[in-house]
Amino acid sequence: MKYTRSEAKAHARKTMTGIWAAAYMPFIEDSSGALAIDEDGFRSNVAHWTQDLGIEGLFISGKRGEFFSMSIEERKRTFALAVEAVEEAGAGAQTIMSCSDQNMDVVIDLAGHAQAVGADYIVVHAPSLHFFKGHDETLLRYYKTISDSVDIGIALWSHPASGYLMSPELCNRLADLENVVAIKYSVPRDMYAELTALASDRIHVSTASEEEWLDNVIDLGWKLYLCSSPPFLLQSAKDRRMHDYTQAALDGRFDDARAISASLDPVRKALEDSQPAEKPHAHQKYWQELLGQVGGRVRAPLLELTDAEKAATRQAFEACGLEI
Repeated sequence: MKYTRSEAKAHARKTMTGIWAAAYMPFIEDSSGALAIDEDGFRSNVAHWTQDLGIEGLFISGKRGEFFSMSIEERKRTFALAVEAVEEAGAGAQTIMSCSDQNMDVVIDLAGHAQAVGADYIVVHAPSLHFFKGHDETLLRYYKTISDSVDIGIALWSHPASGYLMSPELCNRLADLENVVAIKYSVPRDMYAELTALASDRIHVSTASEEEWLDNVIDLGWKLYLCSSPPFLLQSAKDRRMHDYTQAALDGRFDDARAISASLDPVRKALEDSQPAEKPHAHQKYWQELLGQVGGRVRAPLLELTDAEKAATRQAFEACGLEI
């Protein structure tokens, strides 16, 4: 690792900044007809994302990356592949590996592997729990067990999919763990604003909403977007408006930032309105292909787009005003 356990918070404070994106994992049919990881396609995407778009960190094998469709060995391979691809791209980007799983042994195994192959950080989703009250002490023990097992910096992740949301007060307590460095806090704004006030001296607080990112830089002083797919869906090598409005905001040029961000509204609307409700992965992978990236197939049980859905998406893409 590039830091020791005791240095994790300071290292993250210095280097875990800017726009981080949640990577899709492209799948391609192999000689047996099974869908395998398209390693060459992924390497190509990493080079584009980090070199052409200036994305500063990649979130690997999370829900966008279809971790739920992979074996443990495949998940481990994606960690090593991502580290290799980022190093090959040479743009100085970083990686954060999703080690989320319902089985604690799997989480710790993945976390140790991420550390061993040279990942910069890991992220662990709050687990689904089979009771409905009194989560806090259980979650404190959950994250402390993980923290005690590895030295790598850990990002927490609270999302409604767990069946509950971790409170700002609980997250503030978790921020005291030595190698907890950030949280992806997918909650209402009042909750993440409260946590920012409580814990931003120890961890980065962030959320995945691109539409809220600019206000959070301006109003809450955030330095990290952690993270979803908009950084590589709303931009191209010729049209880096998310990068540009972010840089303007971080430089204190707020009026410029707001104007640039507002100009992306037609792109945001086209992406959102053309997406079939049950097919976000297939839709956004196809949008990647329209941008010249490698999208690839989705694995079961996810659904592929129909030809009609592809045609509607292509029409929306071509009319949205994104320069390619």
